[in-house]
Amino acid sequence: MNSDSQPILEIEHVAKRYDGPAAGGDAPAVLKDVSLRVGPGEALAIVGPSGSGKSTLLNLIGGLDRPTRGTILLEGRDLAGLSDGELAAVRAADIGFVFQLHHLLPQCTVWENVLVPTLARRAPDRSDPPEDRARRLLARVGLVERMHYRPGELSGGERQRAAVVRALINHPKLLLADEPTGSLDRAAADNLADLLVEINREEGVTLIVVTHSAPLAGRMGRMLHLRDGVLAGEEDGP
Repeated sequence: MNSDSQPILEIEHVAKRYDGPAAGGDAPAVLKDVSLRVGPGEALAIVGPSGSGKSTLLNLIGGLDRPTRGTILLEGRDLAGLSDGELAAVRAADIGFVFQLHHLLPQCTVWENVLVPTLARRAPDRSDPPEDRARRLLARVGLVERMHYRPGELSGGERQRAAVVRALINHPKLLLADEPTGSLDRAAADNLADLLVEINREEGVTLIVVTHSAPLAGRMGRMLHLRDGVLAGEEDGP
């Protein structure tokens, strides 16, 4: 991150432990002491082995879970201090998610799935109506002709592209992708990687990807390694 830019995301000394009977009462910390600054428009990859805490960290950044200790600031606002309702509003307005499994609603068409997140927005953007943006984005990813198909009628790559459009529909400031190419073949994975990089550049949305995929991680501007709940080492990407 450029030292002169104001970070969109600041993580300070975050730890996460899952206590309780199901965790055995003395469970080890999944995340131990994570600090991170991410600039607006940056593309960041977080890599590491299974069980290193990558998905846990992404869930904390996205407000899907709360840290045991530490602070997570999104544009200076501490997510840990928000109520559940306030967190839901932040997720709806400012954060888009893409998961390894697309999580599209099987009974809904692509068009309906893409527009679902707009239902949670209290004040739609009248300068760019959701239907207009949906059509543009679907055209951008080559799915206009399949907008009335249901997920079961699409290929794996098409489902993931639809999930990316759904994640972008509300003009998020932060796009979080958890193993987005993990269920795809090589060709579809390469196409999705191209799409994420292009969206990051064209929309200016900050992109954080957690992945096992070296080719995908290498496409990002910066790479961090998460091992045993600790961020270690950093490399600059292309």
